Amino acid sequence: MSAGGSTELRFDPPGPGFWELDPVHFPRPATRYWSEMHPAAFKRGTSEFARSFGMLIGGLEMAYLNGFGYKQVSPVPEAEIPARLQRADEVVQKKFWREQVRDWRETFKPASLKAHREIQAVDPDALSDDALAAYLTRCRDHHAGMIYQHMRFTATAIVPIGDFLAHVGEWTGLPPADLLGLMRGTSPTSAGASAELAALIAAIRKDPRAGKILESDEDPGRALEALRALDGGTGAAASAYLDLVGYRLLDGFDISNPFALELPDVLRRSIRAAAAGTGPETHRAEFDQLLEEARLTYPIRDERGVFSDIWASGLMRRAALAAGRRLASKGRIRDAAHFVDAGLEEMRSLLSGGGPSADELEARAAYRAKHSAKDAPPTLGPQPPPPPDPSGLPPGAARLMRATGVALNALFGSSQAQHEGRKLRGLAASRGFYEGPARRVSHASEFDRIVKGDVLVTESTTEAFNILLPLLGAIVTDSGGLLSHSAIVAREYGIPGVVGTREATRRIADGARVQVDGNKGEVTVLA
Repeated sequence: MSAGGSTELRFDPPGPGFWELDPVHFPRPATRYWSEMHPAAFKRGTSEFARSFGMLIGGLEMAYLNGFGYKQVSPVPEAEIPARLQRADEVVQKKFWREQVRDWRETFKPASLKAHREIQAVDPDALSDDALAAYLTRCRDHHAGMIYQHMRFTATAIVPIGDFLAHVGEWTGLPPADLLGLMRGTSPTSAGASAELAALIAAIRKDPRAGKILESDEDPGRALEALRALDGGTGAAASAYLDLVGYRLLDGFDISNPFALELPDVLRRSIRAAAAGTGPETHRAEFDQLLEEARLTYPIRDERGVFSDIWASGLMRRAALAAGRRLASKGRIRDAAHFVDAGLEEMRSLLSGGGPSADELEARAAYRAKHSAKDAPPTLGPQPPPPPDPSGLPPGAARLMRATGVALNALFGSSQAQHEGRKLRGLAASRGFYEGPARRVSHASEFDRIVKGDVLVTESTTEAFNILLPLLGAIVTDSGGLLSHSAIVAREYGIPGVVGTREATRRIADGARVQVDGNKGEVTVLA
């Protein structure tokens, strides 16, 4: 069916076995570009982490039906099982995740920053049509590489924290929400922290001219340029920060989502708010060791996105919008933003005079805007058999399997608690109590409606959302668990968070006054 057609959507399983919708990472339909590019890079990265950790799965696969993302666990080849069991014991004994943390900090992260900046240094508007087509391919290849990189560090991001939750929860009886509070402060990137932001805040506080620019009624884009132009070190600090975050997506992963510089008013207000703000004994030895491993690896949970595919996706979007503006000025398409709804080969063809029609691209954009993950069935195919009993596995494999299961449940598992009248129940992701106006946002392009003190009510968020945290009083989401990005950023920034409510976006009206109780995991609609 055409993306803009009225035919009822069909959801035939994309292959044999059980498939599960992923509304946490993909609350809306994906673009054709993403649907074509993402699965192979995703599979490659997940297969690598499964093999390197000795997991008894082949990896994960993604498939897109009508734009909706479905994931599946692929089986490990039977011939590999003995080697996987041996490898799992080695991973636990040697704490393999520590090697990966070192690789991330010393090799992968610095190389990513260098690659991002090299691609960002190219002005796509200055390229010929042929050169722009080649640049789009370069951005796509970089984007795919960064998705692979994000996924290859997944086990390091979840196994030690899952191991900590499994053991300490068993010893103490404490819920995961309380235990995860011990992680706060270990992932400053999740709260938007960076050396560049710290330097900018310090410069603004010393420079009255910067404060006047941020408080002025001047066009926000021009205000940011005025900040860059200041002498005395303030302009250099502003440029360093904006170059770091300007082309990161504000939310989501797909190129359909805007990057920070596309919403200059939100970015200006966030900078302004940041500058004004303040920013059990029996098992004691083992507890300390588990906590140390969890805290060591916890930052990778968000860093592997912020410094990998989130930035790369923004750079791909920047190139696509440059091509879109070029075609829109010639009357080939109706809106520059419609270009992001083409696949890569369609993008290249459009630049040479071919490709899908303006009507088709407009229909695809309208389809994505109209639908959400609530329009898709949560599962497809036969229900999978229960996972094997870990008690029959060797110690290393049993421990990894248990830790992974606990962590994945904390990532994807929403609350099943029943709502009661005006009171919605979710998961207590970040402690605290806050009362304020609800800002119902379904897409990052609506972030400009957020004012300081709002309670964000949305389907889910990504790690790049941290740029906007200084504006928020609290976070409430439909989807995601205690290790979802929404939960992590709320804990790191120290604002109340309730996640996995299932129905907040349907039951809380935009502008309604709400109380968010991050201790109990409850949201009450007052008026």
